[in-house]
Amino acid sequence: MKILTILGTRPQFVKAAAVSRAFAKHPSIEEIIVHTGQHYDDPMSAVFFKEMEIPAPQYNLDVNKLGHGAMTGQMMEGIEKILVEARPDYVLVFGDSNTTLAGALAGKKMHYPVIHVEAGLRSFNMKMPEEINRVLTDRISDMLFCPTAIAVANLRQEGMDKFPVDIIQNGDVMYDAALHYANFSAERSGIMDKIGRDEFILCTMHRQENTDDAKRLQSIVSTINEIDRQIRVVLPLHPRTKKMLEHHGLALTVTAIDPVGYFDMIELLKHCRLVMTDSGGLQKEAFLFKKFCVTLRDETEWVELVDHGFNRLAGADSQAIRAAYQDFLNREADFNVGLFGNGDASDIIAAKLLEKGGR
Repeated sequence: MKILTILGTRPQFVKAAAVSRAFAKHPSIEEIIVHTGQHYDDPMSAVFFKEMEIPAPQYNLDVNKLGHGAMTGQMMEGIEKILVEARPDYVLVFGDSNTTLAGALAGKKMHYPVIHVEAGLRSFNMKMPEEINRVLTDRISDMLFCPTAIAVANLRQEGMDKFPVDIIQNGDVMYDAALHYANFSAERSGIMDKIGRDEFILCTMHRQENTDDAKRLQSIVSTINEIDRQIRVVLPLHPRTKKMLEHHGLALTVTAIDPVGYFDMIELLKHCRLVMTDSGGLQKEAFLFKKFCVTLRDETEWVELVDHGFNRLAGADSQAIRAAYQDFLNREADFNVGLFGNGDASDIIAAKLLEKGGR
């Protein structure tokens, strides 16, 4: 069985690492990896393959630094050529990026069965490019692997169970990755020696809704600068965020560091007091490492975390961010609830594909 796995962003590398390990247990599964190049610079891309021992991509499309339409179109063009050459049994995509949609569209239009891992997530905000990508990808996929019961319910609410599609609740492959790599992240990361071990809050910010909106960006920056005067804020600075801060003339007084690899991020999560982020993946990883999260967005795909009190939506509202931060500093909670499966989500994917067989 031949599977064409299409990757392009940091969260996809993490998910792919877990799934690739599961595939490697079965000699009958041959995985061909395509890197679209969506995250193109070394700190955001190549280092993840090295660190996480993901098989090197057989194809690299090097598509980046483009608008949504041009990027998606060029990715599709490149993926279509690879499909003609590779002739896989399945096309596998992860998450909600332009890479996800390009892979799903190219595969479906050439009549290859499409597998979507992390299906069924919804923010219900169609202004988000990620929401458009995930909704469209779900609609044209043939196998939908859902991390949670709510994700399954979302698909059924949209009538997806009326179509010839397999909907499987398998748990979260990022949970698989977190369990595996947390065992030796300290050996492969020197980040704590670099930043020091004083108490800190981990913050990330890269979503266009925040970086491209001067008012929202200014509000978040002024708030985290203020919080930094009480507890140090460590911010791995995304290239887009850095560019927009310079564009809007905004100055950070927090501890801004270069983008980090996955093992560094695990160590930051292990040692931080709490997390503040607009990243969907990091919201979930905060929970996996038993940390509260203040989400710098107005909605989230991970509603389970909000419903259980581990996550609070604060948007770009300064007062809401400060209130959530203060509340979480003094709160305790039992994080040992099974929201994302049992750590075998990737094995379930492999087993289901072997059960289905090739084309």
